Amino acid sequence: MFIDQAEILVSSGKGGNGMMHFRREKYVPRGGPDGGDGGKGGDVIIEARHTVNSLVAFRHTMRFAANDGKGGGAQKMSGRSADDLIVPVPLGTVVYDANSGDLLGDLTENGQQLLVCKGGRGGRGNVHFKSARNQVPRTAEKGEPGEEKRLRLELKLIADIGIIGVPNAGKSTLLSALTNAKPEIAPYPFTTIQPNLGVAEIDEDTSVVLADIPGLIEGASKGVGLGHDFLRHIQRTRVLIHLLDGLSEDPLADFSQTNTELSLFDENLGKKPQIVAVNKMDQPEAQERFLELKKQMKKRKMELIAISALARTDVRDLLFKAFHKLADTPTLEKMTPAAMPVYRPQEDPNQFSITREDGDKWRVSGPAIERAAAMTYWEHSGSVRRFQRIIEALGIEKALREAGVQDGHTVFVSEFELEWQD
Repeated sequence: MFIDQAEILVSSGKGGNGMMHFRREKYVPRGGPDGGDGGKGGDVIIEARHTVNSLVAFRHTMRFAANDGKGGGAQKMSGRSADDLIVPVPLGTVVYDANSGDLLGDLTENGQQLLVCKGGRGGRGNVHFKSARNQVPRTAEKGEPGEEKRLRLELKLIADIGIIGVPNAGKSTLLSALTNAKPEIAPYPFTTIQPNLGVAEIDEDTSVVLADIPGLIEGASKGVGLGHDFLRHIQRTRVLIHLLDGLSEDPLADFSQTNTELSLFDENLGKKPQIVAVNKMDQPEAQERFLELKKQMKKRKMELIAISALARTDVRDLLFKAFHKLADTPTLEKMTPAAMPVYRPQEDPNQFSITREDGDKWRVSGPAIERAAAMTYWEHSGSVRRFQRIIEALGIEKALREAGVQDGHTVFVSEFELEWQD
């Protein structure tokens, strides 16, 4: 089954907890701190692989979570870092943040990777908190929480040549005549409901990839039918074979309609080089109309080629013309102008907000303070005092006092409930 859109939830691993421990050996009554650091949590990485053909795997598995890092041990032993989680996708996959709609990456090369969620760092053991004034630190850190994102994946086929046209023009028949692809073929419109790929050999050393794009109808650029799903796959092709149905009531109207839908969806699609061919020339009716069609296309400064995909007449000539056009067409990188850099101010992690929820209850929100709370050992007095110093350093203590917090009030930081004491 060919699936070209998916939405998944990914989360990186939490860092391992640092350890609070003191060296205990015979005849060494004051061995000092030796708690080790926690290991790093696993990253989540999206990787393009040529062995994956569609996004069908994401219909059954929609959540991907990397493992957490291991906790630190005694004798300054660090915990093991978790392995990164690699999520394989097909070449041509575009990754978006599903919540914000931001483009995160476009994976077009085999082995290309995109880091989407970074694993949390491991917490520090109490050996790091020893100082001249504090020889016995009862302070350590828990591991940093991981990240979580909802991603939208869209697959845009990567093909050298795209075969387009109205339904029942013979696109799938042409693809099967030129390649080893076996698309479904039947004598009625909309037989093809998903794009098909095939590889055509030009000579012993050269081959090109062709894509059979399902038939476009009027309104496809506005999403009528499966318009957007089909048009998206044409964006990566460099040259188009525009196939006309020689038995259609008005092949010229079909030609204009298809090009209009291309331009309305993406103005660059209307500018792609095209080779125009009339199919079904094995039928007498198509032969009788060809000369007039060729004359009308000449007025539009377009060359018209006569073929029969079913009888495989002149299909190789059509392929060679498309290949030569391909050789004269710049690659996608050269065709697409470099995007202007967009300045997006980075969010200050030290920013915070204070809201009064109900009478004597307050909530403090912000990336830095919430991360610090999650990494605090609340059962250790030294860790609690360190958290208090963080609140003061970030200016939260002063802001709470100015907001009107009183002794005995409750302050929430994420899921943690704290009692305010003056």
